[in-house]
Amino acid sequence: MRYLARREHSRAELHSKLLPYTQEGEDLGAVLDELEKRDWLSDARATAQLVHAKRNRFGTQRIAYELRQKGIAENLITGALPQLKESELDAARGVWQRKFGSQPRDAGEKARQIRFLQSRGFSIEVILKVLKSAGVSLADED
Repeated sequence: MRYLARREHSRAELHSKLLPYTQEGEDLGAVLDELEKRDWLSDARATAQLVHAKRNRFGTQRIAYELRQKGIAENLITGALPQLKESELDAARGVWQRKFGSQPRDAGEKARQIRFLQSRGFSIEVILKVLKSAGVSLADED
């Protein structure tokens, strides 16, 4: 119950956290079923919470990766992607502005900014839009 009191967990995530504490003959699956039946455990709520927490700092690719790591079902991830894609450009602009805030001085600096945004899970299309809207010349891009 302490795990669930702190934040939402996916079923797979809670299963892996509780597995070391189970003893032979105990049915962890039944416990998790009971938690789901009482609506104390929900993959949908865990998905919504993670998306809400990460949407202003990370791109769609990174958030989808983290959801998969937590054992969220693919249909829930697919359902969350449209709302993430709507706000991805604004999120990328915000991240770029907070981290850099000014145009790169040279090609090396521009490449560093692009790599940073890619590491945050933003697609190259979104990154190029952010840089273009900031007045960065993209003529020498591949």
